[in-house]
Amino acid sequence: MTAPLTILAHFRAKPGQEARAREVLQALLAPTRAEAGCINYDLHQSLDDPAAFVFYENWESAAHLEVHARSAHIRALQAVEPEVFTAPADISRWAAVR
Repeated sequence: MTAPLTILAHFRAKPGQEARAREVLQALLAPTRAEAGCINYDLHQSLDDPAAFVFYENWESAAHLEVHARSAHIRALQAVEPEVFTAPADISRWAAVR
């Protein structure tokens, strides 16, 4: 069995789009959590900067993450990214140190 894969996905809402950004990102929670291989998928909003959001995600494998990246709900996010966010998500991949 492969080690779980941790993802940090940072988003920055455009000025005045903070509420819409939150709605768009919250819409990803239920369908993503229902995906095979999703261990957890948690959205956070900065207490210091309401335009900053981050997903903390854990996946059973990179293959599961690849399926997620091609999902209909991620494609829907990508369609509105230019109008809601300053740039595409800044995504980094992590492995737990044990």
